[in-house]
Amino acid sequence: MKNRDKLLGIFFALFTIAVWGSTFISSKLLLEYYTPSQIMLTRFLLAYAALWLLRPKKLALSAKQELLFLLLGLSGCSVYFYTENTALTFTLASNVSIIVAAAPIFTAILAHFAGVERFRASTLWGFLIAFAGVILVVCNGTFVLKLNPKGDLLALSAAACWAAYSVLMRKAGEFPDSILVTRRVLFWGAVTALPIVLLEGAAYPAAPLLLPVVAGNLLFLGLIGSGLCYVLWNKAFRLLGVVATNNFIYLNPFITIVAARIFLNEPVSPLALLGAALITVGVVAAQRPSRKA
Repeated sequence: MKNRDKLLGIFFALFTIAVWGSTFISSKLLLEYYTPSQIMLTRFLLAYAALWLLRPKKLALSAKQELLFLLLGLSGCSVYFYTENTALTFTLASNVSIIVAAAPIFTAILAHFAGVERFRASTLWGFLIAFAGVILVVCNGTFVLKLNPKGDLLALSAAACWAAYSVLMRKAGEFPDSILVTRRVLFWGAVTALPIVLLEGAAYPAAPLLLPVVAGNLLFLGLIGSGLCYVLWNKAFRLLGVVATNNFIYLNPFITIVAARIFLNEPVSPLALLGAALITVGVVAAQRPSRKA
């Protein structure tokens, strides 16, 4: 059963990363009609509504438990997406991709000090190998990397948010129903995203919603990218652990350039393919248990 659970967890993680790595195409198209914050709020609302229809059952929570879910909604939804998207306006996309890809090592360190999971030597080696691969994939033969303190710090904040979300989600492990847990997280994600949208003050045009390409991409981001994938990712947390699951994030940049090649005809360099190989080796190395003395 243990091997079966591990394989199932790996499948959930790989499927989720494959979807998340391709969501940028939908977001890129939707940015012609809506702001990043509007897209963020819409996808959370769609995901929440879908999960409510799927599981129309209330989740009884104490005040302390509700606070935990509020923090999960902030760290894994609204603040994470806001800092990542805002970082893109101040620094290069390559900087953001590389910095956010450091989220797994941040998670491992935070999980260790929070007493959730012990830091393993294999995690560090996997990080070093995979991160080298991430740099090659993100640069994709161009090697354009320019520091911008404001944007880079925002990207670093996004990575830290995801690490916090991952460790806090482990704390929510007392609730066995991943759908109810994810639905509550998305509820607080939407609630905390709403003030950001209102402060922006940008108009939310309804007419584009009638366009099949707009409606289709919003549904993809909401129902699949947020609703289904958050549920599966949280299930992977339970089956593999937060550190092992987050190691699959290293694959995200490569999935993105493959999707860009397929849908946008963007080139993939030999160095990016080498980077993909390094990422794969790093992920595998990070999954290996450390040898006992």
